[in-house]
Amino acid sequence: MLALAIAQRGAPAEVTDVAVPAAGPGEVLVAVEAASVNGFDLAVAAGYVWDVMPHTFPVVLGRDFAGTVESVGEGVDAFAVGDRVAGSIQSGGLGRGAIAERVTASATWLTRVPDGVTSLQAAAVGLAAVSALDAVAALDIGPDDVVLVSGATGGVGVFAVQLAADRGARVIATARPGEASDVVRRLGAAAAVDYRTDLAAAVKAVAPGGVRKTLHAAGDPAALAAVVVPGGLLVSLLGADASQVGRDDITVTAISVHPTAEKLAGLLDEVAAGRLEVPVAATFPLEKATDALAAFSGPKVGKIVVEVAPPR
Repeated sequence: MLALAIAQRGAPAEVTDVAVPAAGPGEVLVAVEAASVNGFDLAVAAGYVWDVMPHTFPVVLGRDFAGTVESVGEGVDAFAVGDRVAGSIQSGGLGRGAIAERVTASATWLTRVPDGVTSLQAAAVGLAAVSALDAVAALDIGPDDVVLVSGATGGVGVFAVQLAADRGARVIATARPGEASDVVRRLGAAAAVDYRTDLAAAVKAVAPGGVRKTLHAAGDPAALAAVVVPGGLLVSLLGADASQVGRDDITVTAISVHPTAEKLAGLLDEVAAGRLEVPVAATFPLEKATDALAAFSGPKVGKIVVEVAPPR
């Protein structure tokens, strides 16, 4: 089968033939229809992880996917051949991956795709939306909060803006002027600020009283912390801590994301109900999956998705 894979240490990621995997006990073999790109995939492609994560070559890239069950392993009762499913690979090692014609995954990582949700949407939700969900929960956002979302046009940010606004907060989103700012406003942001300018001045212009809570999904944590009022909170998805922001009058919390099939199922239900939009910046066929990696690094609004099979 075709897959976006790295053959050996030091080799580039390329679309190549690899062996078709087989579903083991407790696993499901999925014919992939769509898979999304995450920042982690770029780290793997750049070779940053070989010394810190176990791996077996060829290493197939991609964590999030959606498709159709092709076979089930021993002990799997929750899914049957033909079911439409979505999931994220959560194993600690590298080898299996989702940007491929087929992928095996533990049945505990999978959920059914609701009617009315496309495979492209389901694959794009994945880890990005779960990260946004966990970050918004950690911020404990309420209707009286003014919240700054950094990286608002990225894969995590486009979902965080919506989830924070849904809790009634006044959301300020970082975005370039023009189309990107228009999109984040449509998603629920009350205002958009250009992160390339003086961020403190830009935020003060739209929120003279400052912000109480900030989600750090991109950018300089010290610059973001500077706009948080005393007693406020900065939650970082990038590992920032208090020592990096130079303030002891706010709380800085780095969180780890804990993806589950239940969280993914809840998010997909929100998509099906029309309450959660899935912004997709660009799609690429599997044969051009290396272009998808390149596109991830450039300016974009939303997710980058590889369409492996005709869309459903």
